[in-house]
Amino acid sequence: MNIYVGNLPFSTTEEELKQIFTEYGPVLSAKIIIDRETGRSKGFAFVEMSDNNAQKAISELDEAELNGKNITVNEAKPKKENFGGNSSSRGRGSYGGGGGGNRGGGGGRW
Repeated sequence: MNIYVGNLPFSTTEEELKQIFTEYGPVLSAKIIIDRETGRSKGFAFVEMSDNNAQKAISELDEAELNGKNITVNEAKPKKENFGGNSSSRGRGSYGGGGGGNRGGGGGRW
């Protein structure tokens, strides 16, 4: 099972995270998410464990304190597919909303 760990102190290391979760069973992987631009932790991570061990870790570690912060621990949700960016803004001009062509720009006129 893939576990989401949020509200992590920025100083947390993957090794520290792995040690914490190893108390509940073997850890298959522990990955802190890093900001590409700054090289700093984004404050969340993913830990992978067997389902039984993961459930116990989630129930015992959710809202636990780690270096002065209460961490969030729950089952990771599958990443939603995002086909082509923000779909709500696609094609507006061709359907008359937003762009409006020669119809006044889709609003703003009295």
